[in-house]
Amino acid sequence: MTSQEQQAGIDRVVKILEHASIGNLTTVDLDGKLVSRPLELQETDADGNLWFFTQDPSPKADEIRNNPNVNVSIADKKGYLSISGRAEISRDQEKIQELWKASAAAWFEQGREDPSIALIKVNSDTAEYWVSDEPKVASIFKIAKSSVTGDTPDIGKNDVVDL
Repeated sequence: MTSQEQQAGIDRVVKILEHASIGNLTTVDLDGKLVSRPLELQETDADGNLWFFTQDPSPKADEIRNNPNVNVSIADKKGYLSISGRAEISRDQEKIQELWKASAAAWFEQGREDPSIALIKVNSDTAEYWVSDEPKVASIFKIAKSSVTGDTPDIGKNDVVDL
């Protein structure tokens, strides 16, 4: 992959993240099973790290400490994204204050003063994306046509990007 193709892929990932509000975080539980749950995406920082609020103690915090390898999947009108990385639990009070908003308060009994407030920081390694610049109707038509012709529909771009 050329550096120009790499940058185009990163630009596609950024475009999806700019419109994302929910990410499905997948961790490995203490029995080795995959567990996914939706979390409100608080920020994607300049280094490509994803930030979420969590309670600590909690099962997902324990899972991350035990095995930091995670996946975050995101779907929105701009496309689909699967990000692999390593997560960590942070109690950085400055970062918590910076990211705090009213929607976070609903998850913490004592609001901003709740001692269980923590952040999940996902250090992104790779992202796989699926995007289409066509109207949804055109994609649906191509899928329907391929079911008759037996051809594989070409409905967009898919690639893996190192972050």
